[in-house]
Amino acid sequence: MPYPHVLLSAAVSLDGYLDDTGPERLLLSSPADFDRVDEVRTSVDAILVGAGTIRADNPRLLVNSPERRAARVAGGKAEYPLKVTVSGSGDLDPAANFWHTGGEKLLYTTDAGAKRATGLLGDTADVVPLGTALDWRTLLAHLHDVRGVRRLMVEGGGTVHTQLLQQGLADELQLVLAPLFVGDPAAPRLFGPGAYQGGRLRLTDSRRIEDVVLMRYEPTAPGAGPLATAADRHWLRTACELAALCPPSDTAFSVGAVIVAADGTELARGHSREGGDPVVHAEEAALAKLDPADPRLPGATVYSSLEPCAHRASRPVPCAGLILAAGVRRVVTAWREPDTFVTAADGAGVLAAGGVEVVTVPEYAALAQEPNAHLPH
Repeated sequence: MPYPHVLLSAAVSLDGYLDDTGPERLLLSSPADFDRVDEVRTSVDAILVGAGTIRADNPRLLVNSPERRAARVAGGKAEYPLKVTVSGSGDLDPAANFWHTGGEKLLYTTDAGAKRATGLLGDTADVVPLGTALDWRTLLAHLHDVRGVRRLMVEGGGTVHTQLLQQGLADELQLVLAPLFVGDPAAPRLFGPGAYQGGRLRLTDSRRIEDVVLMRYEPTAPGAGPLATAADRHWLRTACELAALCPPSDTAFSVGAVIVAADGTELARGHSREGGDPVVHAEEAALAKLDPADPRLPGATVYSSLEPCAHRASRPVPCAGLILAAGVRRVVTAWREPDTFVTAADGAGVLAAGGVEVVTVPEYAALAQEPNAHLPH
């Protein structure tokens, strides 16, 4: 299901703490960085914090600049982004600043928590129960589909950031490093223990803001199961964009493909009719750039804008067969092959029968179809 773009935002000390244990909140950012955060808030549709952050920090989560608020209104948006919190118990202080500043408020909770929260909050917030337990994928899908949220800024706390990263749901991390130490083992840290997605994150930006440093990262390591992660969506979008490079054809699809190692390293990419070859397919072009004995292939993921073909007349082995022969065990695609050229094509079925995990991300189908709009069906 489609999710918003999830942006994690946090500031930490040099030793990785979000705060100290004193009675007042530890201010880690500089004045100029607080203004940058205000600008980021202006750009999003919703801001989310966990219930623990409301209890500990009592934040307002506002766009403070009148000019930025006016620009939001002029652009057809609400003056303030939607404010969202998450609480399994529904035990929240109705006097907290969160509920009495800014625009609309939304609480996600459990069925049991909804009964408690409704009694505490009254009509100050929309309360959405998610069942017997909280589920981040259900929450994000609801934000996207029901509330129209396309960009979500997550400002804490550490448990929320940890869960979103561990489940592969964070598209971007904006981390500010402050030049001080906390050193108190009882103080809250940004990230907790547990199993994180493997590989290195990609550093997309780094800059000094007064005496702090802002670093922006994106996850790159593919997922490892049937659920698409934020990194999977990044690479699949890249494959769909490659399809736009294909020379148009009336007798074949335009397809893009990217092969990514388990640690997030891009191994190869290709697109249909690449290099002037009128019959080469995207997956075929990408695989041809690698040594068949490359030890990274069995752990790699192939991202293809269109389901790999199971039948073709132009080559002895279809792309599904090439992927199986390469030892790849995971494929992510946006679009199942229609009957335009081959009736009842089922490359996904061929791959699955060969032990490959095939993940379809249908929200990218329209992007994959754009370079093929001239074809029937």
